[in-house]
Amino acid sequence: MMTATNIQYEPADRVQGLSAGGIGAIFLLAQKIDLIKEIDRNLHLLKVHQPYHESDHVLNISFNVVAGGKRIEHLELRRNDEVYLNALGAQRIPDPTTAGDFCRRFSEPDVMTLMAAINQARLRVWAQQPPEFFEEAILDADGTIVPTDAECKQGADFAYDGQYGYHPLVISLANTAEPLFLFNRSGNRPSQELADVFLDKAVALCLQGGFRKILLRGDTKFAQTKHLDRWDDAGNIRFIFGYEAHDSLKDRADELPADAYSFLQRAPQYQIKTAPRTTPERVKQEIVRERGYETIHLLEEMVAEFEYRPVACKKSYRMIVVRKRVGIDKGQMRLFEEYRYLFYITNDRKMTAEEVVFSANDRCDQENLIAQLKNGVHALTTPVNTLESNWAYMVMGSLAWSLKAWSALLVPVSPRHQAKHQAEKRKLLRMEFATYCAAFIQMPCQIVRGGRRLVYRFLSWNPWQGVFLRLVERLHASWLC
Repeated sequence: MMTATNIQYEPADRVQGLSAGGIGAIFLLAQKIDLIKEIDRNLHLLKVHQPYHESDHVLNISFNVVAGGKRIEHLELRRNDEVYLNALGAQRIPDPTTAGDFCRRFSEPDVMTLMAAINQARLRVWAQQPPEFFEEAILDADGTIVPTDAECKQGADFAYDGQYGYHPLVISLANTAEPLFLFNRSGNRPSQELADVFLDKAVALCLQGGFRKILLRGDTKFAQTKHLDRWDDAGNIRFIFGYEAHDSLKDRADELPADAYSFLQRAPQYQIKTAPRTTPERVKQEIVRERGYETIHLLEEMVAEFEYRPVACKKSYRMIVVRKRVGIDKGQMRLFEEYRYLFYITNDRKMTAEEVVFSANDRCDQENLIAQLKNGVHALTTPVNTLESNWAYMVMGSLAWSLKAWSALLVPVSPRHQAKHQAEKRKLLRMEFATYCAAFIQMPCQIVRGGRRLVYRFLSWNPWQGVFLRLVERLHASWLC
């Protein structure tokens, strides 16, 4: 089918084209929510603004990611692209060396100031959402290792698993998969360090934004027993944290009567809408069996609960226990069976034990966000030489993901096509970053100046252009906050 021959290339004389044509809408979004003004108003790192302001540096790094750059060195491609500069109305943008010098100007208070300025713009996006959006904010906390091969990065250290690098903490809003706070730490720091501080900041931000209730979630390292009473006393804060399976808790679980346990029934991952297909042969499983490797098979899951008061608490809370019966096989022989336990502590008295377990399992979706920040946005990287400068770069890089989420949240939904538009909005919000860039950013456009306008003229078509144009129309319209 592909029969092209005698392919030739030649430079255009008058037509200017830009592959990342969607960057104009992202810049329009940053202007509309006053992100640029917030950064320049609050962040003061440059003594003289000739020619750049702080917002120029921040957006330069974020827009590089949105336009397809994966490294700070890719800024050199942007600054030498005349069409890219014209599309943003810029005479010049900082080169990689200047961007690195800007990152090195940051101290810890400066990074906190930058995150606060970004979150002020975030509040303006949230203000445009319907009332049901503010029913409950679900806040997830987790740490992740950012490894590096460099030997001269200040603050890097060996993590618990032997990797050398940093160990940032990520606090995200599960409703929209937005990273609200990011705190960079040395690689040898524990996952839960200062998690309570940044969870409190996230709670304050969500309450300021209009959320009526808060749900805090985290794995076993984030139980935060010293703060459970305080959060429970607030009245509008629930929490579901994993809890380490101590021997005493296992003994409590074993002492429960048999009728205290019930089978944990998990819903199927998806519903088959057509006829089921033939299951393919499991090649890997057959290889494992032939070579005599040990495998673990889940046989059953049972759930129960009991009251438990942690040592650091004055109140008792619900302790949900999941007892898994697993079988360990070697080749075709069953070696033995055993029970394994998972524990979850919560102050929610209305949810069933099964619902608590499922909500705690939903927290694993934050791993997808962290994976996108690492491998899609390439924000969790270490291009500079100090802990604070790399922290600043991580925040500016993750702003690209927030801009993606904000563009999805601001896509208008018309009453006439409500179901279709909401489905598009939800799909765009949950889209992987590479897919988002291919659908919403990598739209070749001709850049035309004239009549006091900067026109992006489409040179191709894709199925998301209708949604894109509705977003642009929304950004040009006036808002009632």
